[in-house]
Amino acid sequence: MAGGKRRKAVYKKRRQNRFSMFLVSLVVVMILVMVAIKRVELGAKQETYQARIEQLNEQIEDENARAEEIEEYEKYTHTKAYVEEVAHDKLGLVYEGEIIFRQNN
Repeated sequence: MAGGKRRKAVYKKRRQNRFSMFLVSLVVVMILVMVAIKRVELGAKQETYQARIEQLNEQIEDENARAEEIEEYEKYTHTKAYVEEVAHDKLGLVYEGEIIFRQNN
């Protein structure tokens, strides 16, 4: 009978080992599935963020161009030509001897 008990114990131990291996394999597969799902989600987020980065870079370029235009205009406002233009257009001033032709509508 000792041999029968030993066989049952060995059989029971093998069965427990198989069940344990099954559980460990199941957990590993579940972890792999979760990692794969998260990878897909992160890839989608990365694409969204990359598109946003490109959009912001375009805005930066536009603002830099605008800043250059403003800087150029600021330089122009310090010139004699600008002063003359404002005096002529806004104040109606003319040079001595300058003839103004007006068209009646």
